[in-house]
Amino acid sequence: MQTSQKHQSAASVQRMYHQPVQGIEPCCLSHVQILDNNICSDVSSQGTNMSFQTYKEQFYTLDSSTATTGFSHDSPSAVSISSNRSTFSPQGSQSYQSDPHHSPDNAYGSPMSGSSIVDESNELRNKLRELEISLLGPESDIIDSCSCCFKSGTHQDTSAASWNWDQLMEMIPRLDLKQVLIFCAQAVSDGDISTAAGLMRVLEQMVSVSGEPIERLGAYMLEGLRARLEFSGSKIYKALKCEQPVSSELMSYMSVLFQICPYWKFAYMSANVVIGEAVENEHIIHIIDFQIAQGTQWMFLLHALAKRPGGSPLVRITGIDDSQSTHARGGGLDIVGKRLSEFAASCNVPFEFHDTAMTACEVERQHLRVQPGEAVVVNFPFVLHHMPDESVSTENHRDRLLRLVKSLSPKVVTLVEQESKTNTSPFFHRFLETLDYYTAMFESIDVTRPRDDKQRISAEQHCVARDIVNMIACEGIERVERHELLGKWRSRFMMAGFTPYRLSPLVTNAVRDVLKDYDSNYRVEENDGALYLGWRNRAMATSSAWK
Repeated sequence: MQTSQKHQSAASVQRMYHQPVQGIEPCCLSHVQILDNNICSDVSSQGTNMSFQTYKEQFYTLDSSTATTGFSHDSPSAVSISSNRSTFSPQGSQSYQSDPHHSPDNAYGSPMSGSSIVDESNELRNKLRELEISLLGPESDIIDSCSCCFKSGTHQDTSAASWNWDQLMEMIPRLDLKQVLIFCAQAVSDGDISTAAGLMRVLEQMVSVSGEPIERLGAYMLEGLRARLEFSGSKIYKALKCEQPVSSELMSYMSVLFQICPYWKFAYMSANVVIGEAVENEHIIHIIDFQIAQGTQWMFLLHALAKRPGGSPLVRITGIDDSQSTHARGGGLDIVGKRLSEFAASCNVPFEFHDTAMTACEVERQHLRVQPGEAVVVNFPFVLHHMPDESVSTENHRDRLLRLVKSLSPKVVTLVEQESKTNTSPFFHRFLETLDYYTAMFESIDVTRPRDDKQRISAEQHCVARDIVNMIACEGIERVERHELLGKWRSRFMMAGFTPYRLSPLVTNAVRDVLKDYDSNYRVEENDGALYLGWRNRAMATSSAWK
């Protein structure tokens, strides 16, 4: 196929996100896969052509300053991961708790917003002390107990006893919520139960699910801190999982998030355009989707393939999805297969669907039913970060899956992940990263709906809060939210034998077209062969491809 034909074919996939496709219905099986009937969002806003400053070969650690403009990208350098005996620490020969500069989580740098949580943490004690001095005077009991409680590396079990809590309650209108959250997390980290409990009382008066972004986020982070303190993180996380609402309610919540946030359209669009280019000359295509959900993503691709000059190829899809998604879908994977089969038939696309109803951790080569002569495509949409790695289990399913996929000789593998570092970070550093990341997310949501909008509140409660609680309250195998920066994913893919698959300009242009329907503070940048989606100066998600 000539270059012009190639671009025309890939562009047809891109256009599918800007026109209705008959038969596509809203459905959600996880917090990252949902689509509504109207492909174009109702949210009206200006697009942006702003470019980001790229920071190549610059390392950002928990102690480093952050840039005030542009995204900070991870370094392409690879860091090998060796062994350590600690179950919850990164498996390196040096302890990251004592030396954050050598933490594997920090070795690739960290995308930070313009207002650095790290800097706030480093100067937290001084800032709060200055605030209290200005409000209460230099002899305040609160000041004395704070300086005692939060001295680096020390604490007294009775430090909170001398706090004047009534006086602190009166200060609430003048306190900085983010600072109090960090103070409380530090107390939890230090095992200072009395101080943490007292600060939680203060926080209860400061947070609100219908307030400003930081107030809404604070409500869920407070629940995470309380759950951690009570050793009930797993219980609360399970209660917040998507089994709680009935299917129709959950679908509605996820549809709201899909409309007001571009993160999932970013995933669908970028992956589909890459796949459309990679299989342009193939006659038999086998798509293995490790988070099939409703399967909506593939309706767009099927529609585009139906218009291929010379006729559509045979498309086989193997859908992988765990049983926890059954409730949201209202049934098993057979529902997905039937819907995709009917849609393919309406497009005159030869089609086969195979369901693999199991978690990705359970998948072995025989479950994938790969056949000779077919072009294999593998899709990892916001799912690999749920796989336990070497810091959790000796089985290391995260790297095992990548080696398994490489053994299939795929035509292309698409990866979309949150650009965050929570996998092996110790609790307090993980708290700071979660606060920074989700502050940006809640700010991005805030521009689209009124703060008292009940649908938005429900969507945040049922589909975002659970991830926040899990990252804060849970450890070990029960902590399933384990994000890594693109640099870490790059290292893992290359160790498994993959090489980068360069994204064409069509992919970037397609995502930019999608972002025209959203607030102008969303931005996209191509860097080192991958695509970054950001809110203001914070990188939120990355899309990359491998072969």
